[in-house]
Amino acid sequence: MTLLTFQKEADSTPATSARPAQDRRTARPPRQEAVAPGCFAPARPADRTARAVDRWTPPPLPVPAELRRLLFGRPAEGRLHDLWRAVVSDEEFAPRTGTADERIARSYARLRHIDAVLGDSAELARDPRALAALHEWTPLVDAGLCTVAGIHYNLFLGSLLDHDGEKRDLTPYTTLRRTGTFLCTELEHGNDAAALETTATLDPATGGFVLHTPTPGAQKFMPNTSTLGGPKSALVAARLLIDGADQGVFLFLTPLSDERGLLPGITVRRVPERSGPQVDHCLTAFDTVRLPPDALLEAEHGRLDGHGRLHSSLGNRRKRFLHAIGRVTTGKLCMSASGLGMARAALGIAVRYALDRHIGGPRAGERVPLAAHRSHHGRLLAGIATAYGMTFLHREAVARWSALAAGDAEDTGDAGDAGDAGSAGNAGDAGDARDGGTRTGDDATDRAAAERLVALTKSWVTWNARSIVVECRERCGAQGLFAANVLADLQPAVEGAITAEGDNLVVMVKAAAEMIFGQESDPGRYPELTSAERTLDDPRFLRDLLARLEALWRDRARAALRQGPSGDPVGRWNAASPAALEMASAHTRLRSADAFLDAVDRAGTPEARALLTKLCRLHLLGQLSGETGELFAAGALTTRHLRGFARTVENTLAELAPHLADLVDAFGLPSAYLARVPIADGGYLDRLLDEAGGPGPATMGGADGPRPA
Repeated sequence: MTLLTFQKEADSTPATSARPAQDRRTARPPRQEAVAPGCFAPARPADRTARAVDRWTPPPLPVPAELRRLLFGRPAEGRLHDLWRAVVSDEEFAPRTGTADERIARSYARLRHIDAVLGDSAELARDPRALAALHEWTPLVDAGLCTVAGIHYNLFLGSLLDHDGEKRDLTPYTTLRRTGTFLCTELEHGNDAAALETTATLDPATGGFVLHTPTPGAQKFMPNTSTLGGPKSALVAARLLIDGADQGVFLFLTPLSDERGLLPGITVRRVPERSGPQVDHCLTAFDTVRLPPDALLEAEHGRLDGHGRLHSSLGNRRKRFLHAIGRVTTGKLCMSASGLGMARAALGIAVRYALDRHIGGPRAGERVPLAAHRSHHGRLLAGIATAYGMTFLHREAVARWSALAAGDAEDTGDAGDAGDAGSAGNAGDAGDARDGGTRTGDDATDRAAAERLVALTKSWVTWNARSIVVECRERCGAQGLFAANVLADLQPAVEGAITAEGDNLVVMVKAAAEMIFGQESDPGRYPELTSAERTLDDPRFLRDLLARLEALWRDRARAALRQGPSGDPVGRWNAASPAALEMASAHTRLRSADAFLDAVDRAGTPEARALLTKLCRLHLLGQLSGETGELFAAGALTTRHLRGFARTVENTLAELAPHLADLVDAFGLPSAYLARVPIADGGYLDRLLDEAGGPGPATMGGADGPRPA
């Protein structure tokens, strides 16, 4: 069965599997019956209940389905997400305990389960949209699985397909008889992976290669190369040496292990255990490992003829390296997708808990849900608004990159800066997008802009995902610390996404350097009124304030660069980089605003459009909250705006609060998944009592008091 076939089937069946048979923990009325969606009705004595519901319940809005359509798309893209919702709902992905190695082995077993569902994994590897969708859903149930799946399908199989893959037998990898991994980053070369030291020397007698690790610092750092998970093969980034001349970095297909263990000449050592998701990260070295002639991955960036001469369409070694690691750009999309999925899951869990958990109210005998309090729901709503903005921005980045990938599968262009070692796929500093690829003119400009958007999206989305996950964990108190309630494990998983496929700060620095002189400021989409005539209630005004902010920081960065110390490039950049980073941040938030406003315009019902407009307003107010001083000094805001800013935020929160449940229901979290999370399913008290350990000495007693020690 192909991925496309599965998508069609998923589109015609429910997105989630049936919930498991109820026991006494899940037999209680669902949360929606205890506290109606969109209702903060306190649990009052019976004679007050009817009046309370009438006062707190807003008019019904048929919005969750429409919001979900806007978040996930229809029909083709929606089918991709329906597929992964169904997959993670399967009992195979139910939580299980175990040692670190047992959890790692389980992740590989689940990878095989996914592969069996897909049927044609090459189709998945060719499609950036499908890869991103996989990464939005798998970290909810197994972040280690998300990591090894991204490495196998994108970095390994995707790179094989991009480099004359049609000439190879890929069956061992598409059937997972061999799991693929990707070895680029070295112990001493992370952000500068273009300077890596591993060599692959052409043997003129055989036409093959000798793969070697020349120094301890050249060991490949963090790939998942242990024997856990079965036989593995790797794509190893190494310098091609021909008659002693360095031809640049290429990828070499290298078997690492078989059913009996590691192959000769290969040394693998596990790195120290780290917090968060368990993956078999290792140090890997090669001692004159001989490879056959077809180990070299060839494409237009380099081919060997029968006489051992290299022919390349790219003019220098740096460009060849950038081409070889071109899959890192799609990897950035996948990392930001994983951040999206984890942020939405955390919000869905925290909101359900806030609606279900009741505390003492202002009157005797009265109890109200946590969500009734502005101090609680205001923080969750701010996270929800940001999550919508993150999602809409990510959809734009995926669409742009997918269009380029579909238009020219051969030319992967420049991978951008791939950062330090957060996963086996991290490829280090890949340099400036303007010097990579073979395109010219507008095509090259479009490609560089799309890669830059992917990079900025990755940084902004994963940073925001961390903030959202931390906030949600805190809002659930001690319950948020229990492993069964998921939230405590999401933060270290997000940390991995922040570092993988490009350390966020380095990614932002590179993008900022390109942007200082590479593009002009946005004049604003909606300049029909002067700033003094416009109000903070209008999201389009708030959007134009972000455009103004980007222009301010760009002007400052350009001035600082020009005025920096002559003859000192590092000193000049140090003078300009603070303003340049602020410019890049403002630009990313502006792109998020545009994507959000486009979604508002696409809303199919007046009710959904009205609610989404309010949420967009809250999102943009949050993005501007720390920038009002700069905008006031520039004349973009008036004293009236400053005085009304906090009030506008509070009014917007009050308008959105009754719709808290609708806004997270649109995330489409599978019911089977939520049923496994006690605080999301209303069963946390019974679950805790059932699973609590036995009493210690002198802690429990019968009618006669404590038991003796």
